[in-house]
Amino acid sequence: MFDLLLQGFSVALTGTNLMLVVIGCFLGTVIGMLPGIGPINAIAILFPIVLQFELPASSALIFFAGIFYGSQYGNSISSILLNVPGTSSSAVTCIDGNPLAKQGKAGPALAMSAVASFSGGTLSIFLLVIFAPYLSKLAIDFGPSEYFVLMVCAFTALTSFSQGSILKAMFSALLGLAIATVGIDELSFGGMRRFTFGIGELADGIDFIVVVIGVFAVGELFLFLSESASNAKQTIVPLNRVFLTLKEIKDAIAGILRSCVTGFVVGVLPGAGATIASFLAYNTEKKMAGSEGKFGKGDLRGVAAPESANNSSAVGSFIPLMVLGVPGSETTAVMLAALITLGVTPGPTMLTDQPDMFWGVAASMFVGNLVLIFLNLPLVRLLAKILLVPRWILMPLVAVLSIVGVYVINGSEFDLVLMLIFGVVGFIMRKTGFPLAPLILGLVLGNLIEVNFRRALTYSYGDYSTFYSSPITIGLWIITFASIIAPYIISYIKKRMREKSENSGTQVTKTEGI
Repeated sequence: MFDLLLQGFSVALTGTNLMLVVIGCFLGTVIGMLPGIGPINAIAILFPIVLQFELPASSALIFFAGIFYGSQYGNSISSILLNVPGTSSSAVTCIDGNPLAKQGKAGPALAMSAVASFSGGTLSIFLLVIFAPYLSKLAIDFGPSEYFVLMVCAFTALTSFSQGSILKAMFSALLGLAIATVGIDELSFGGMRRFTFGIGELADGIDFIVVVIGVFAVGELFLFLSESASNAKQTIVPLNRVFLTLKEIKDAIAGILRSCVTGFVVGVLPGAGATIASFLAYNTEKKMAGSEGKFGKGDLRGVAAPESANNSSAVGSFIPLMVLGVPGSETTAVMLAALITLGVTPGPTMLTDQPDMFWGVAASMFVGNLVLIFLNLPLVRLLAKILLVPRWILMPLVAVLSIVGVYVINGSEFDLVLMLIFGVVGFIMRKTGFPLAPLILGLVLGNLIEVNFRRALTYSYGDYSTFYSSPITIGLWIITFASIIAPYIISYIKKRMREKSENSGTQVTKTEGI
């Protein structure tokens, strides 16, 4: 394993890949700071450019990985200084980060965020290197029926854990599956066309990048145009010392380690993601601190825990992506589609058939975390000024990049029309509370679910018991049903805790009155 990791460093430290790591980390930091753009939009918009430069698949994945975990760093800057989380996973950082900034401790809060992110990200890479080969050996036993149930498990988990109504999440997922069926049915005799409605341009299906750029980037642009408050000027809290004392580091180090493990485990589970990891880590540290903590009022440990967890979760999500070929989040779903477009199908044989890619990406994460710590601490004052750029300047730039990115894929004006249509769909879904993650997952996994389902039935001569006849499929079905029930259990626990806190608050008020 050590030899393979050294081989990975030989890949990551080549001139091109090292440059891509630095550029990816810098872009990720800036993108993470700017609310409304996010790593998904960035990867979707930049993917056509990657195709034009004909980058190898390993270099493209190293670049996208840098953007992904770099954005986790950038999220904390806007959360602490503006109380505006770039993504839902950084919302937890606002709870203590912004109160610290209002107390004149924005510098230490940002420094703690950088240190916790670096520590969580680096330690989780060791866990990735240790556990991925063992999971890969297990995954070699997967056949079409096991893969079908695995896809259903990932699909159900991500849908169930989506924010808001589960019915809305299921509708989004079904919409993604429906889009995936458009085009030629490759498994049918003679290649029958499906749902093309006589439109020749739809014979090859709907390009994934067109859908992603439309739903996310163009949908975000329409949302911006519909909100008059978007033109409001931002004001940031002035920065003081951007370093930590030994006592501050000592107080937070245990929580950083615990949150790293929590984030990694949650990141490996399809559908859970960085948001759940951040909340779990924060609540754990809040309980560990007890009455001694100032959580919610400005506690550096309240910044360290979620930042360590969400970076560790980002690294952990690469295990299901590369070892199982299953995305655990929206961002890794976009990466999976990009890899498939580049001719690479991630799965259990990646570690043996394409070790340079897996170990090169793992080694690049070590390099990327070093780049980010040296980038964030010295340049945080300069990076913070980017937050002052108004969104009415940024959004036209996003629009131009979206149009150019979609057009260069196939040189088709029809793709631009589809992009606008999906932009309207994305806008309506945002305004009505339909989550976008299940749609993207349905689009990515739709073909894989159908192909493995039909192959499993072909191999078993139409016997449906093949989907629950092996220990692996039974275990995956148990996880699937558990993921459906889990949101209701979590909601019930949250409701009971809220009622308990309200009752205790009422009792305190009555006592004070007496």
